[in-house]
Amino acid sequence: MATVTIYSSDYCPFCVRAKQLLNTKDVAVNEICVDGERALRQEMMEKSGRHTVPQIWIGDQHIGGCDDLFALEREQELDALLSQ
Repeated sequence: MATVTIYSSDYCPFCVRAKQLLNTKDVAVNEICVDGERALRQEMMEKSGRHTVPQIWIGDQHIGGCDDLFALEREQELDALLSQ
């Protein structure tokens, strides 16, 4: 099973939704909370090129944010990525 990394915030409803979906897939998630952590937020922005949370990686592949994750689920591609 692929490693999932998510940069998130405790106050972000999109982060909550993304984590809920990943929890239904029964995958281990490496969550990196950027709340009050300027260095971690900067790291996220450098890796993703984006400044919003969540930012999600499955393995080494940057998926994007919550909408991107749910789009993969709708297209029935998420399970295949998670099983790599």
